Amino acid sequence: MVTVKDLKDKDNFFLMAGPCVIEGEDMALRIAEKVVGITNKLNIPYVFKGSYRKANRSRLDSFTGIGDEKALKILRKVGETFDIPTVTDIHETTEAAMAAEYVDVLQIPAFLCRQTDLLVAAAKTGKIVNIKKGQFLSPGAMQFAVQKVADAGNDNVMITERGTTFGYTDLVVDYRGIPQMQQFGYPVIMDVTHSLQQPNQTSGVTGGLPALIETIAKAAIAVGTDGLFIETHPEPSKAKSDGANMLQLDLLEEMLTKLVRIREAVRSN
Repeated sequence: MVTVKDLKDKDNFFLMAGPCVIEGEDMALRIAEKVVGITNKLNIPYVFKGSYRKANRSRLDSFTGIGDEKALKILRKVGETFDIPTVTDIHETTEAAMAAEYVDVLQIPAFLCRQTDLLVAAAKTGKIVNIKKGQFLSPGAMQFAVQKVADAGNDNVMITERGTTFGYTDLVVDYRGIPQMQQFGYPVIMDVTHSLQQPNQTSGVTGGLPALIETIAKAAIAVGTDGLFIETHPEPSKAKSDGANMLQLDLLEEMLTKLVRIREAVRSN
């Protein structure tokens, strides 16, 4: 079973990346193969990311998934095919044990980061629990979410920064939060792409600023984040969820190469 130590105790940052939602087996395998090739070359520990279902949608007609079991089986196949860990979101307590049968990391969505029963259920699976910081919370407040998981007997915890609500339709990243949350003793990840969302649009579809993905990622590496979270897709404009803030897959290698150099420069000083 993969642990937080397996990801963090390396000479490089680790990467959680993949599509927003599992759209099909061929696409998931194609994305994973591409990212595995890049991360192996750059010596970046890699966790494949894909939501098996999207529970938090603005509109009832939004795409939510291809079916829970079908998507979870694809996540398992990706992990087994490339010998890499996988991560997916859970939304209710009953989903924790189910998803834990297929993936290595259970992710708690930002809007649910204070849900005690959900955190405890995830903790009790023994899997790594990645808690996304609520857009409405200060970095310091995340210590209580982390403590719930630890008190439930699971020290395999990670925290993900994903921006803070700024007005009604924007987010900002306060980079002071990364070292602040690292003081809790657990890895901190920068969710680059969700931090560039522009929520609450009148269309009912979340907007985004993908041109700033590299900027956000560079700054996060410079301040010492342990990992990066990046949603990527071969054709973001055709993605069935969150296409407005995803990174085009063909741009990933060049960006990660730059980030590795930044990491090396920061560590050498």
